[in-house]
Amino acid sequence: MDFTSLPTNELIWVGIGFFGQSLFFSRWLLQWFVSEKKSESQIPVSFWYMSLVGSAIVLAYAIHKNDPVFIAGQSVGTVVYIRNLILIHRAKERVKSG
Repeated sequence: MDFTSLPTNELIWVGIGFFGQSLFFSRWLLQWFVSEKKSESQIPVSFWYMSLVGSAIVLAYAIHKNDPVFIAGQSVGTVVYIRNLILIHRAKERVKSG
């Protein structure tokens, strides 16, 4: 693809899409690093936040591109990430309240 022929607004959207995808991918690097550090498989809470934000950015890009495949995939994922964060925060509240 020749990025030099894209209008500025489309070039910005490509940048947004790559940023979202990079954030979404980097969550796996975080999970790997934390697991190696603890010598056991771990999924830190920040993994779910990175999933949510990265997914939301990629979803915005997919909506802009009017791509139903990515819209469907990222929409479902976003619901799962939000639900996991809700469950994590509820569990923390139960521990606090005893």
